[in-house]
Amino acid sequence: MRELCKHVTGKFMINKHLIIASWAPLCAFVVLGCCWGAFAALVPDLQAAIGAGDGELAGVMLIAAIGAITAMRFAPWLDSRLGRYGVVTLCAAALLAFQLPGLMNTWTGLTIAMFLCAASTGSLDVVMNAHLSQIEAHEGRPLMSFHHAMFSFAYAIAAFSTGLIREFGGGAVISFAIIGVFGLLMLPSMVLPKQVELANDGNGTPTSSANRFVVLIGIVIAIAFMAEQAAEGWSALHLERSLGVGAALGAMGPAILGLTMGVGRLGGQAMTQIFSEARVIQIAALFAACGSTLAATAINLPLTYIGFAALGLGISVIAPLGLALVGRVSPADQRVKAISNVALIGYTGFFIGPPLMGGLAELASLSVSFGALSLLLAFISLALIPMLARSFQKD
Repeated sequence: MRELCKHVTGKFMINKHLIIASWAPLCAFVVLGCCWGAFAALVPDLQAAIGAGDGELAGVMLIAAIGAITAMRFAPWLDSRLGRYGVVTLCAAALLAFQLPGLMNTWTGLTIAMFLCAASTGSLDVVMNAHLSQIEAHEGRPLMSFHHAMFSFAYAIAAFSTGLIREFGGGAVISFAIIGVFGLLMLPSMVLPKQVELANDGNGTPTSSANRFVVLIGIVIAIAFMAEQAAEGWSALHLERSLGVGAALGAMGPAILGLTMGVGRLGGQAMTQIFSEARVIQIAALFAACGSTLAATAINLPLTYIGFAALGLGISVIAPLGLALVGRVSPADQRVKAISNVALIGYTGFFIGPPLMGGLAELASLSVSFGALSLLLAFISLALIPMLARSFQKD
């Protein structure tokens, strides 16, 4: 047992050298987590400010999602033009965009503001993950799970802190301004150092089975991101509306999700020493489905919190391990292109989750929306992972 622990910690422990090497993208992950954590806790206030129903709020998020997905397609082009200053420039744009939602009191104004927020963060997400992947390859050590965990912890802290600000009479303008000041102080650390250039691996022609694998794992990650963003964006509203709690207790929903996702991401990579990535994803998706079901049907606050905790733990490992699985099984000459395609499919779910949740809430209720998430997560475990296994067998 001691030898196993040494092996696991030696392979996956993050040391000072690795933190320094990946400091620029790490700062971007933290700031991005703070932005979206504050937003999640402020959704009830933003909705009330424009007098919108769930369907109208879903429309805002849908248009924002279109902005994000469009911007993500141009992110590699922007990165090639901005070079070392890509992460810091896009993060500055995101911080500026997040000052806008709290100033809006019309549906059109909030829609434009969220379009800019999603477009800037969508581009930043692609660029910072791409540079982190480059640092991983250069250092020969896994860093993705740790950085995604830091995003989740920052998200949880920002959501909880914003809930306290709301409880004491503060609003969106104050909350986003605090995030803006914090992010401004972090910006100088996001200028990337000169990195060793990696070979261009995109010249290979993928086989049909490889294409099928990329699509399947992309759908798995898309559902995970859909569940993550939908739960984070609507959990505060669900608690405040369904259980009648105040702002601080409502903000505990996204805070618990962020905290448990951070813990799950730190521990999920080590589980692959016992199970394959696909098996861990299958177990995690089923666990998350149970958590979402509990959050949807619980009749009191503690059970709902437990449901959100289980949901966060489950979905936390799906995307990082999915990306790791793609990198492990893809041939060297196809790896960069495969990861890029999977990320594009996956992050589509990240942005369409909230509007889909809002649409279902408008037609039925938020409890039904969380129930639908349960079905999608169960679909990963019961259908998509077995399909991936058959894809391997055909090869």
